[in-house]
Amino acid sequence: VLVRKLVGIETAGNINVLLTDKTGTLTKGKLEVSEFVTASLRRYKNVFELQKKGIYEIAKTSMLVNNESNYDGDVIGGNTTDKALANFFKEPVEKDVIKVIPFDSKNKFSMVTLRSGLGLIKGAPEKIIPYCTKYYDDDGNIKSLLSKREINRDIEQYTKKGIRVLVMASFKENVKSLTYIGLVAIKDEIRDDVKETIETVKKAHINIIMITGDNKETAINIAEELNLLEGGIVLTSSELDMKTDEEIKKILPSLKVIARALPQDKSRLVRICQEMDLVVGMTGDGVNDAPALKQADVGFAMGSGTEVAKEASDIVLLDNSFNSIGTSILYGRTIFKSIRRFIIFQLTVNLCAVSLSIVGPFIGIETPVTVIQMLWINMVMDTLAGLAFSFEPPLKEYMEEHPKKKDEQIVNKYMIEAILFTGIYSSLLCIIFLKSDLLNALFGNNQLTILTAFFGLFIFVSIFNCFNARTNRLNIFANISKNKVFLFIILLIVIIQLILIYFGGTLFRTNGLMFKELIAIILLATTVIPIDFLRKVYLRKKNNYEGV
Repeated sequence: VLVRKLVGIETAGNINVLLTDKTGTLTKGKLEVSEFVTASLRRYKNVFELQKKGIYEIAKTSMLVNNESNYDGDVIGGNTTDKALANFFKEPVEKDVIKVIPFDSKNKFSMVTLRSGLGLIKGAPEKIIPYCTKYYDDDGNIKSLLSKREINRDIEQYTKKGIRVLVMASFKENVKSLTYIGLVAIKDEIRDDVKETIETVKKAHINIIMITGDNKETAINIAEELNLLEGGIVLTSSELDMKTDEEIKKILPSLKVIARALPQDKSRLVRICQEMDLVVGMTGDGVNDAPALKQADVGFAMGSGTEVAKEASDIVLLDNSFNSIGTSILYGRTIFKSIRRFIIFQLTVNLCAVSLSIVGPFIGIETPVTVIQMLWINMVMDTLAGLAFSFEPPLKEYMEEHPKKKDEQIVNKYMIEAILFTGIYSSLLCIIFLKSDLLNALFGNNQLTILTAFFGLFIFVSIFNCFNARTNRLNIFANISKNKVFLFIILLIVIIQLILIYFGGTLFRTNGLMFKELIAIILLATTVIPIDFLRKVYLRKKNNYEGV
């Protein structure tokens, strides 16, 4: 996952609707010709079988000349379909072409005219078969095509199995009177772990809509194999075009597949979802996908896609895999939670520091914390804590939560309660420490020693608050081993704090503490842990546990 725009990965965690391509995302994207089938329904699984028949030359010409790919030891150029056709023959061919109509997602066919006057067309069955009046038999002879029933039935059997079908035909002068050459069955295997990722994304309460250029039967078959359909609605591009925006909004939660999709279908669905205040993620790889990728809240471009698509996207999937989208969503949710946890910690320390600065002069302590000490405190609660929380592990349980709403505040009720409760307790603990005769006597009633101990107490309270803030669980050490950076930074803060206490001198206004005095302030600081524990227990009993 290559994150081009940092906000994209955070937004990915809150996606409500994911519009995804099939080829290369849900499937491996490595198309292979499994069979060439003539009008007599004779199946040829490889070139060696086909070479023995008279139809070989016209079939080869149709596949290789009406093709944007070229073979020169390796297949160069063209889309995945053209590459699959070129790989079937694996031989160079002279292209004596005078006119080309390239494949277009709207027309669903490509066409070339040769200098000899022969025209070749290949594309979707429904675009070509209705105009076929003749056919080539296996020996290469042209005959009248009296019935198309068997051909259409054969195509239907392929599409039911999720196999893509491409039909080829030729013509001389009249493009409305075609000669049927045959069909090509093209396989694209589903990625090994896509099913598992789809289940994970569905558990994350995200509606996945598969958008594909395949026909309706093939799309349904793939969706069922991926457990994506679940009784949902399947529409073709033309059926979608016939519906108003309001009608689409009503069926959107049940909409699962768009077949024979056009680029404008993606842009329209993105717009409709955004009008419903949903966060939309979209995948794409072509130039035509760029407007929808730009319009979506999170655009996922394929690593093998065009540069235009990549520039319009927020995130590039280097491996073209749907699994990487699942990873993006998980990390997006993790980052948002880490931000919220950091805010809890930082505002708790700030509340305590500001309270002391305001209350201090009124209780006879004008500078409980010096400017130099405050610089160190700021490093702890900003830079070092930011680093520590940024390495929080992505937990699979996050993928079972609902996405955050677009208008949801960053600081929620749980956070406010945690900040106020722990912040006020920390402030009271520090004030009592400074004014308690009993505690002062413990430190020999030496003002410098008391202020040194207070400086240590403040930092150790902040350290223990780090553990409180990093998890919603009662067990503050849950998954702690997965964030080794957190442990390293906490250890670093402790070491530096001890150095400042014993060697800070006049610069940090410190005077080395005796061992029992150091243990005393550490024990006092640890009281923030059971106090926050009680708060979490209370919220659970109230069933008012919102978390981060």
